[in-house]
Amino acid sequence: QVQLVESGGGLVQPGGSLRVSCAASGTIFSIAVISWYRQAPGKQRELVAAITSSGRTNYADFVKGRFTISRDNAKTTVYLQMNSLKPEDTAVYYCNAHYSVLKAYDYWGQGTQVTVSS
Repeated sequence: QVQLVESGGGLVQPGGSLRVSCAASGTIFSIAVISWYRQAPGKQRELVAAITSSGRTNYADFVKGRFTISRDNAKTTVYLQMNSLKPEDTAVYYCNAHYSVLKAYDYWGQGTQVTVSS
């Protein structure tokens, strides 16, 4: 069983920065791919960024150059540093843990609201 708890969301002005965190419990953190997704009202959930257990990262085109994903295995926490935020970045941001041992497992956090507005 894995529990994911997001934190750090809030209200920020356009052009500002925010860092959200995903704290994970459970023993699979070191082997899991951890991803950030987001879902805006009326839209489908979309992948924002992902990081593998070895630190390899992947980003959606719409955040490349602005967002940075990182992980601290000792703290079992993944961070998403968001810079140059735009109003269209407004969404609920969700953390996902994915790993495969004989079959695939996916776990989700409860989400944290990020609002970019002046």
